Amino acid sequence: MPFPVSYGVTVLNENKMNRSLSGFFAFVVVIPIALVLLASRITSGAARTNGYVSAPVAGAELSTAPAEDTAVFAGGCFWGVEAVFDHVKGVKKAISGYAGGNLANPTYEQVSTGDTGHAESVEVIYDPSKVAYGKLLQIFFSVAHDPTQLNRQGPDHGTQYRSAIFYRNAEQQRVAESYIKQLTAAKTFSSPIVTQVGALHGFYEAEEYHQHYLEQHPNQLYIVINDKPKLVALRKEFPDIYRD
Repeated sequence: MPFPVSYGVTVLNENKMNRSLSGFFAFVVVIPIALVLLASRITSGAARTNGYVSAPVAGAELSTAPAEDTAVFAGGCFWGVEAVFDHVKGVKKAISGYAGGNLANPTYEQVSTGDTGHAESVEVIYDPSKVAYGKLLQIFFSVAHDPTQLNRQGPDHGTQYRSAIFYRNAEQQRVAESYIKQLTAAKTFSSPIVTQVGALHGFYEAEEYHQHYLEQHPNQLYIVINDKPKLVALRKEFPDIYRD
């Protein structure tokens, strides 16, 4: 994904695909390309054999009392993944950040090299009496990203865009691994699931300008093409849990 606009200046990284372009260049060059990409990107997730991602057998039950728990997911650019969970009832907060690497407190520029081992990730703080961990997983596999793309999501390439679930405890690990086996056995997707399941050894919050990026830049071409369709899919597939 490209480096975002900061302080009125578009920062470009020559070695990475840019997620934000503006002005005359965007209208003359990018829009025709965008239309082609949009036409080829009919859904926000992977091709499904039966059109539906079933609910998990394990981890679907709600807690009996209000509480607070945390889940961490990586599914490509964190802008769109964060936006999806921001619109889920029972989620108190979704935070864009970095997980899965060895470098403490990495910057966006460092993670974008692909050398730190981190993935762009989202920390989801939620009330398990209102939304179950299993439901979050179902949303993650259904509309937040494509779990069949290896080390990429859409136009973004590199291990920092890999699909991953970072579990905080043995129960989250059990539920996540069980769900992947369930979806695989059901042949839910036309291609194999490549989502990694690993222990969370640290989550580092991303820079402030990345937080609520879709909300702040709803008309940016990258957002319109890659991320807004995820919200449309969330509202369509999970109307009972979608919130504006």
